[in-house]
Amino acid sequence: MNTSYTGIGMTSQRTRMRMVERLRQQGIKDEIVLSVMGEVPRHLFVEEALAGRAYDDVSLPIGFGQTISNPLTVARMTELARASAAQGELNKVLEIGTGCGYQCAVLAKVAKVVHSVERLVQLTAQARKNLRNARVTNARLRHGDGHAGMPTEAPFDVILLTAAATHVPNALREQLAAGGRMILPMAKGIRGDEQYLLVIDRTTRGFIEKRMDAVKFVPLLPGTG
Repeated sequence: MNTSYTGIGMTSQRTRMRMVERLRQQGIKDEIVLSVMGEVPRHLFVEEALAGRAYDDVSLPIGFGQTISNPLTVARMTELARASAAQGELNKVLEIGTGCGYQCAVLAKVAKVVHSVERLVQLTAQARKNLRNARVTNARLRHGDGHAGMPTEAPFDVILLTAAATHVPNALREQLAAGGRMILPMAKGIRGDEQYLLVIDRTTRGFIEKRMDAVKFVPLLPGTG
């Protein structure tokens, strides 16, 4: 794994800035999110053989049937997370589905602390290594079932899922702080092949849901492995 922040060729800062400009053209307006996307070295979170594609607008395999989301999806979900907080300042975030750790690293740049749950023990170990290589120090990873969340650390300002759910787990609703926001891919249709981002805001009147962009994620599975 290349642990360079600058790198050469396709992992260079210039390549990263081209990605940022593309994200801006694709509708990402939050300049803090755009800055963070330019800072986080995405090539550290993929296999070395795929580093040359790290800043393309594509999802990439990370093993175990999982993928790293494309940069636009990561930026969009982070923008939605920041938009929920006063002045865009997030205190405590819960991520369900650590994967390779890339979304976690981006969230860690805009929140005081990120707690992240991954169901696959091998990916948990890989994410820890990736985050260490990327010098992320405010992420707390745990191997466990994401449906249960992390009740010992609740409530959370934001809960973000990186796998498509067929329903909203009640445990996660309960762990959302008043005024907090949950962002998740929701799968519909007979085969769950219709997916969209669902934003759920917890207000004094209850939960308000809003359907957003079409997306494509791996399914949210129960249990651990």
